[in-house]
Amino acid sequence: MARGSSGLSALDRDRMVATRSRRRRGRGPSIRRFLGLLALLPLAGRAPLYARLLWALVLDERIPASRKAILAGAVGYVFLGRDLIPDSIPLIGGLEDLVVVAIATDLFLDGVDPDVLAEKLTTLGISRSSYDEDVARVRGLLPGPVRRTIRRLPQALQVAGEAIQNAGLGPRLRGWLDREGSPA
Repeated sequence: MARGSSGLSALDRDRMVATRSRRRRGRGPSIRRFLGLLALLPLAGRAPLYARLLWALVLDERIPASRKAILAGAVGYVFLGRDLIPDSIPLIGGLEDLVVVAIATDLFLDGVDPDVLAEKLTTLGISRSSYDEDVARVRGLLPGPVRRTIRRLPQALQVAGEAIQNAGLGPRLRGWLDREGSPA
């Protein structure tokens, strides 16, 4: 086997280069994601303004109840205390709640009529370009496959709800829950 001046064969050098390349690639996405989190710092200053926007949209009767339920589910998840990733795991445990809220907010805003959103943005004095930029920053933190899968969730819930309604299971299920939940 031919060895170069470093005493390594060509095959050994190729393996070393491949290993270094894998290491660099392995760190890349996590570093990019961390830098993406730093990009959210300017958004943190506008968080109270966006909280008022969400509250105004939740109170608006033109927003479908199914979209409001998505936000309610996220808030319930955060306050429930049962996490997919325990908070005791450094960094990731705390970020998981933030990701759940970001996904739920994104899904909620996807279901808002653009005219209603524009009206609320104007009322609160939020420029559309700033809003679009901030939403793009938040969406950029979530991997594409996760975003695409999550976007299908509202439609899947709607189909499941229609199936339950068409099968006549709603009243039966409510009756069963009432019987099971009532004191003996």
